[in-house]
Amino acid sequence: MSRQAKGPLHGGPQPISRRPNNIAVASAPPPLRRHRRAGEQGAIKGGHLLQRRACDCDDAAPAMALLPSPTSCLCHHRAAPFSPAAASAQARPRRGTLRVAAAGARSSPTAAPMEARPAAVGRRRCECFDLHQQMVPYAEAYAWQKSIVKRRIGLLDSSRDHSDTLIALQHPPVYTLGSDSNEDYLHFNKEDAPFEVHQIDRGGEVTYHGPGQLVMYPILNLRYHKVDVRWYFRSLEEVIIRALKSAFSIKASRVEGLTGVWVGDQKVAALGIHGSRMIVYHGLALNVTTDLTPFQMIDPCGIKDRGVGSIKQILQKESQGRETDDILLMDIAYDSMVKEFAELFQLDLDTSPDCNFQEIRKLQR
Repeated sequence: MSRQAKGPLHGGPQPISRRPNNIAVASAPPPLRRHRRAGEQGAIKGGHLLQRRACDCDDAAPAMALLPSPTSCLCHHRAAPFSPAAASAQARPRRGTLRVAAAGARSSPTAAPMEARPAAVGRRRCECFDLHQQMVPYAEAYAWQKSIVKRRIGLLDSSRDHSDTLIALQHPPVYTLGSDSNEDYLHFNKEDAPFEVHQIDRGGEVTYHGPGQLVMYPILNLRYHKVDVRWYFRSLEEVIIRALKSAFSIKASRVEGLTGVWVGDQKVAALGIHGSRMIVYHGLALNVTTDLTPFQMIDPCGIKDRGVGSIKQILQKESQGRETDDILLMDIAYDSMVKEFAELFQLDLDTSPDCNFQEIRKLQR
């Protein structure tokens, strides 16, 4: 992904203008409200897990070492391929959940009416779709984002765009390229790629998404935050830096002239966005327990002289190779990221499990 950011976000539909820093442009708490799970957040200090968060079926949150549990709680499941039918069957009604058809499209005539929970005073509401332990195919997640953006652009002129959106998920292995990516950064023939390859409308160069990587797609109207793309980029980086420090005691930083978040000379998180009429989407990818091997097939973000790292890799190095509980690491990373995201952007998160990908497929036809 690219190396510099220049200029503010311009409104109005225009041809995509290439911006360094992964920007392609077409044209501000009270305690975080949690509906997803009850329980405590574990933390890792100096490579050792101090506390495991209680599950719905736990009576307490027992202490445990940074080791896989031989009898993991039934509430935890390893990331599995996304199943729209299963998601609908397993979705539990949650207080304040806004049910909408097509995951952000207009409600269907048969949709059960439900009013959105009012946002906390001084906070803009943000609907949060928590799929952080599920695999969602890239093409479907991309179409989902586009459908939400299209709907919200339609609300701008009447000043009815009252809520932002946050989607958290994982992807099966996939390479994505920005709108003007240089294919010289691929170490394989695009027609005979090891995984799916998608060229999309974000800025920046090629990157990899796969299991163990926490992907977060904020869809924000910058009119309600700050109309400054560089500020938005730096803010996303700050969310990651704070989350790594608070949850794992990992000291991360920025690198002058580059985007993303770094630990030493290893990039642990990549960023890329696109904007239309000051509504920005795409977002960030944080390597939690990611297999880093597929990065060897590309020059990630067009950078040849630096490496890629993960939270798991860093913690194992600090703990002399001790094994980690991958599911727990992902849960802790997610909890810390959404907490810092809500704090920095001054948002009132309303978490929803109702992600209707079947309706999205219909809209694509």
